[in-house]
Order: sequence, then C-alpha cells, then structure tokens
Amino acid sequence: MKRMCTANLMVTNHEAQNFPGCLASISHSNASEKASLSDQEISQILFDRVLCDVPCSGDGTLRKAPNLWWRWKAGIANGLHGLQVQIAMRGISLLKVGGRMVYSTCSMNPVENEAVVAEILRRCGDSVELVDVSSELPQLVRRPGLQKWKVRDKFSWFYSFPDVPETRRGGVASSMFPSGRTQMEEAIEREFSNIKISKNGFRQLENYLTADTEISDFPLERCMRIMPHDQNGGAFFIAVFQKLAASPAMHVEATSSQGTLFTESTEQLKKFPDQVLRESLQLEIFPKSVLETDFTDCPDKSALKSGHCHTCTEQNPLKIKGLCDQEKAEDKGMFQNQSKWNGVDPVVFLKDEAVINSIRTFYGIDESFPLSGHLVTRNAESDLVKRIYYVSKSVKDLLELNFQVGQQLKITYVGQKMFERKKSKEDPSVACVFRISSEGLPIILPHITKQILHASPTDFRHLLLYKSRKFANFVNVEFGEKASKLKPGCCVVVLSKDGESPFSDNRVDESTVAISCWKGKVCLNVMASDDDCQELLQRLRLCEGTGKESPLHVNKPSENSDGEM
Repeated sequence: MKRMCTANLMVTNHEAQNFPGCLASISHSNASEKASLSDQEISQILFDRVLCDVPCSGDGTLRKAPNLWWRWKAGIANGLHGLQVQIAMRGISLLKVGGRMVYSTCSMNPVENEAVVAEILRRCGDSVELVDVSSELPQLVRRPGLQKWKVRDKFSWFYSFPDVPETRRGGVASSMFPSGRTQMEEAIEREFSNIKISKNGFRQLENYLTADTEISDFPLERCMRIMPHDQNGGAFFIAVFQKLAASPAMHVEATSSQGTLFTESTEQLKKFPDQVLRESLQLEIFPKSVLETDFTDCPDKSALKSGHCHTCTEQNPLKIKGLCDQEKAEDKGMFQNQSKWNGVDPVVFLKDEAVINSIRTFYGIDESFPLSGHLVTRNAESDLVKRIYYVSKSVKDLLELNFQVGQQLKITYVGQKMFERKKSKEDPSVACVFRISSEGLPIILPHITKQILHASPTDFRHLLLYKSRKFANFVNVEFGEKASKLKPGCCVVVLSKDGESPFSDNRVDESTVAISCWKGKVCLNVMASDDDCQELLQRLRLCEGTGKESPLHVNKPSENSDGEM
C-alpha cells in the first residue's frame, strides 16, 4: 500500500460472513419529539465490486502443494459448504444494484463450487444473474461448469438428498445437490397419489427423478472451471454474479420469531432498527435510546448478558449483551471500543486545530489542500499522537458513518500516512514537531510553499548515499548556505532537472524527485529508510546509463487519489 500512494483506501479485518454493513439510523422527525421506529431510515455501505475468494479444501493446488495429501479428506468440502454459502450471500447483500461479485475457489469439488453458485441463485431469485464469461480471457483454457454431480460422505456416494440417511443429514445439506430439493419422495407421492403406477413403473420414475438425471435448473455452464492438466497449472473455479435488482425478501433465522423480512434499496433502507440489527448477521448496533438506558439495576445480570432478562428486554426489544456491567455510552467516551478489536486501536479524526494550523503554517500548505476533517490518528490526545494519516473524501464519509454507528469496522489500515512526530534532541523549540513521511510526500508536495530546497544531482546523490550531510560539505556552497537558513525542523529536498538551476522557483509536478529531510543546527539528515534511498539511487543510475530523464519520486500518486472507492 506504501507503493500505491493513495489516500482512498481502507483495510478492515472481519470474518467475511459477518462483515458489518455499517447500518446507521437517521431520524427525520422534529428534535423535540422522540422519533418512532417507523420514522427512521437506514443507510448502509454498499460496494460496486466484491471479490469472494472463499476458504476451500484447496485440492486444486495439490500439484504445487503435495503436502495437502496428508491432511486432505473427502469430507472437508462438505464441512466448508455452509460457510462458503454464508460468505457469498453476505457479499451479495453488500453489493450495489448493477455491481458484480466474483466467487472463486481453488477446489475441483462441485460441492464447493457449482452447489454454492446454485444455492445463491436459488435464494436470490431473479435479483441476481450468473454472468456468461466464456468470451473473457480467450487464451485461458477453461471448461464449463457442471450441471450434475454426486456428493461423497464417509464411504458412500449420494445422488440426491432423500438418499442421505437421517443419521448423516447433519453433515450433508440439501443445498449440496443439483436440485436443492429436500422432500423429493413426498413430492412424487403427492403428484402421483391419484395415479395407479406399477411397482416397476414407479421404480423407473424414481430413478428418472433421482440418480443419474438430477440436473440443476440454473445455467451453471456459465461458470469457469480451470483444470490443472489443461495448461500445466493449478485448478481454479470462477463464477461471476451481477446484481440486477434489490434482493427479494429473505427470512433470517434470527428474526424467525418476529417473522420480519429483509429488503434492500439502492438509496436507503426503511425498517425497524432492531430488525436491521438481527438481519445484518446480528451485528452489535444499538440505537441511541438503548445506549442511554441504564441497566445497572437489572435484577438478573447473568440473564441479561445472554439476552433473556425479561425485566430489561421489556423496556427494549433488543437483546443487550453485557450492558449491565458497563456505564452509559456517553460516559465511556470515544474509546469505548478500544479493547474490542484485540489490540487494534480505533481510528479518530484529528480535531486539534492548533496542531493542524501549525502544520499548515510551517510548510506553507495552500488552502486548496484540505486538512481539517481529512486527518485521522489512532489517539485522540494530541500530545500522544505519533502518526497522522490523510484520507480522501469518500473514506472520510465512510469513517463518519462508522463513528455514527459506534465504530463497527475493525480498521487495520486507512488512508495515507502523511505526518510523523519527530522530537528534535538538538532544538526542542522546533515550530512543528511533525515531519512529512516519505509515503505521503508525493501527495502533499505540490501544495507546499515553504521549507523547500532544490539540490543539484551531485548534492542530491550525496544525501542519499550518506544520509547526513553538513552544510559546509555540500558541493554547491550556495545550496549549503540556503539550507542553513531554513527553520529548524522538517524540509523537502527536490532534485533539480538536468540543465535547470538548483534555485529556480519552478513549481513541482508529477515528474519531481524529492526526499524528506530534517534540518538540524549543522547538517541535513535524510528522513527515509535505507531501502528507499537505495531504490532511488538505483533508479537514478539506470536513468543515467540510458541517458533518459530521471523518473518521478519513489512513489507516484494515483491520478485520482480522491476518487470513489
């Protein structure tokens, strides 16, 4: 991500089947009146593209990973089938109308492949289409998906779900078979109850509807099977879904007692918050009315933790987990979820205007570059902030929604690291203790008007080689004098192009090579890793050898770093 140099990225870490939807309720009633549940609207994060590479048995990688044979069993696929369906359905539910989801495995077992695809189409109906990708990647040798298959369990093969003994139906589901039907024998008896059929005829009919002829009704030939022996590689399965409309109403186990239905909308969802909570895979989303409720007087705290305290649940229909042992949410502050993610601190916006203004003033950052509202950290206390990250508008909006619902997303990486705290031992009275990171330099450089030096190729190369250079030791004496007159703290050294004066005031552009340095009392110190310096030196040497103009900086920013995700 450092090489991508983009502020338009957020990395989260969740179980895919439980990925949060960041559901937020927005009331449109008057502030003086308490909004009823039916007056609240639900907004949700939806994606344009979803890559659903599910955990699988991995039998398609046996050629490159022969050790898999020691732990591979035929039943592994059956055990993963349910999880694969859950992950795929969660991906579909988080997909925008018109968006696409790619489902893939490195397995050859149809239970993990075509059976999952058929179950998705079965549940979603006409709202999802299986895309024909036979014309894509024409040089890739592939085979069409299977229309029929049998399921292996223990030491038996089964052609349909009614053939599975009652004792084995806990490990073999009806969705593993092409038809997905669960009561075929009852259907036969119901359809032909008034028709006299001989024993031989009934046996023929039964065989026709089960063993060798049970074929899926869905166009599974549109799936892509890549076999290892076709092109000397590994096996792979690919299916592409396109969402045509909002998903039809689907019953969710957690809401079966209320009989609620899950519906989607491209703009917003209107439904009760407690239903949304349950229907979004039981995410811990608590409306404000719940968070403001004091449950400290609950007579049965152990029962409340498990969601069965009738005294408290009568006040609110939600099953509150562990609120008896907590204070009110507003008393806990912003860090109520600090230990929720096992060591991953929550992301917070940097709201200290004194720190933001000191950065803007010290580097002369023009007003066209937004800082307020676009800087985030891992610590709300300004004195303890070590790193400051810059995020695009789309990530900013997503973070605000995440905060609104109580920091539902476990964020492991966000935006682009822009500033780092650097406490100078030589001069503790530095005007700005935050230096520009090498990762964020390409983004911020076009907007800096102060603390900039233009170095000749020779002096620039010496800085990269020695990492520290005294002002008097620079080849260009005038450059050393100019560097000594800068304010103590971070500065940016720009490589002047061939034939260009080192002290020209030309504005930097996307072809500019620059490094971040620290101006001390007697020298300049490069604030970049050894790897970055060596890489840049190598690239400069290559350009000198070919006679071409030097390339841009180490990290070239994306053309649309503030675009949509």
